[in-house]
Amino acid sequence: MYNNIFHREKNKNNNLIYGIRAITEAINSGKDIDKVVFQRGISGQIFKDLFALVREKNIPFQYVPIERLNRYTRGNHQGAIAFVSPIPYQSIYDILPSIYENGHVPFLLLLDRVTDVRNMGAIVRSAECAGVDAVIIPSKNSAQINEDAVKTSAGALFSTPVCRYDNLVEIVEYLQQSGVQVVGCNEKASKSCYELNCTLPTCIVMGNEYEGITPILAQACDHIVSIPMAKNSAIDSLNVSVATGIMLFEVCRQRFMK
Repeated sequence: MYNNIFHREKNKNNNLIYGIRAITEAINSGKDIDKVVFQRGISGQIFKDLFALVREKNIPFQYVPIERLNRYTRGNHQGAIAFVSPIPYQSIYDILPSIYENGHVPFLLLLDRVTDVRNMGAIVRSAECAGVDAVIIPSKNSAQINEDAVKTSAGALFSTPVCRYDNLVEIVEYLQQSGVQVVGCNEKASKSCYELNCTLPTCIVMGNEYEGITPILAQACDHIVSIPMAKNSAIDSLNVSVATGIMLFEVCRQRFMK
């Protein structure tokens, strides 16, 4: 019997819950789960029930060798470990209407597959300082919101709403239908970010550290802009955290520094 007591332990980066029934109880109790890791080849009815629940709740999951699970915990994990998010995920469908109702001009940030935890933390720190209303991330292929991310964000992850979704294109379409211009950043774009009218409701889209914005998401954007760089620079791109800061504070410059 578990009696609603979760098998839980803390390593240097994550809060863990292990054991199939314990994870099931955690999900059913409303815990925000970053992802669930299953032992490759696991079977049995209680596993099937947990797997169905994970799929129903759209929780990211992956299969790994048992050796990986054993590195996470010495406890009896039963072939399943869950990583618990230190923050509650919120809904852009609730946040955006409230921004308009309060008479504010929406300022949003969408991160497309930013995978480095420290980049994620640094970006959210900049977003908080710039006055971003919410940060949107994908459910999969994104940096885990863990203690390292929180530390790098200087606590901003506790005050900046984070929204997580499977389909970012659908979210972009919702933002556009709600009057928000969606602006992607790409170093190869001919239009400069300084040519953009950021006084309008705006969502800035930043891409993966190595591949940039996915083509399908880039096509959905209203504008693709670049950050001008010195012509004699030997490097043709910026770190995504630095680039995001430049984009966010260009919005600030246009809106607040008159």
